[in-house]
Amino acid sequence: MFANKVLGIAGAGTGTATAAMCTLEKRGNFFLLTLTGDNEHRLNPTLISSLRSALAEAKAQSVPGSALITTAQGKFFSNGFDLKWAEAGGSASANHARLHHMGDLFKLVLADLLSLPMPTIAAVTGHAAAAGLMLAMSHDYVLMRRDRGVLYMSELDIGLIIPDYFMALIRSKVSSASAQRCLVLQASKVKGQEAVKMGVVDSAHDSGEQAMEAAVRLGEQLGKRNWNGEVYKEIRKAMCPEICSLLGLSNKGIVLSRL
Repeated sequence: MFANKVLGIAGAGTGTATAAMCTLEKRGNFFLLTLTGDNEHRLNPTLISSLRSALAEAKAQSVPGSALITTAQGKFFSNGFDLKWAEAGGSASANHARLHHMGDLFKLVLADLLSLPMPTIAAVTGHAAAAGLMLAMSHDYVLMRRDRGVLYMSELDIGLIIPDYFMALIRSKVSSASAQRCLVLQASKVKGQEAVKMGVVDSAHDSGEQAMEAAVRLGEQLGKRNWNGEVYKEIRKAMCPEICSLLGLSNKGIVLSRL
């Protein structure tokens, strides 16, 4: 058992004013991954590395009945890529290379989540924008608050092209074409109740605390099923073949001994 174990702290050169980090706790059979601090949780190489370390530890500690809940402290779940870090390269070409590098690293986080051998739940208790929304949507279930906080694909507004793997993830999670247009071709800032109607999130709650409580209940309910984690992850990957192909995740057949 472990609790409040700090797995990563941002170092020099991130271009952020405050350190970005995450913690991983184990509570019974479920893991709680928290983006800590009261900032925007911008995804730079250091925070991405920290997230991957946390997910690797959860995977190593997993047993049948495990589940993962991801949440964040403060006003933001995540405000996307750390564009200040990307713009610190010193030239246009260097800045572009940095942005591309962040995108390549972030693919690995999504691959880790989509291949994690347990159910995953995002408790979105603050704003989730661009790559931050993709981080949330890469979980099996997304719960958010209805009183404050929005989901926002900001790329159209700031003049960035949405990566192909972002679009593949959106297509795999949001079945409605009108909802997809609302997210990516209108850059709408979507609140909780509207997000439920659009099929982007599973439920909306009156406060961040209630969203978190609902996530814990769901994690406990799923954990009681004691599913084989390897089987669970292969079925998940089979549900979203396009994004898994772009992330380099292949499917493999599993035969249970009981069969």
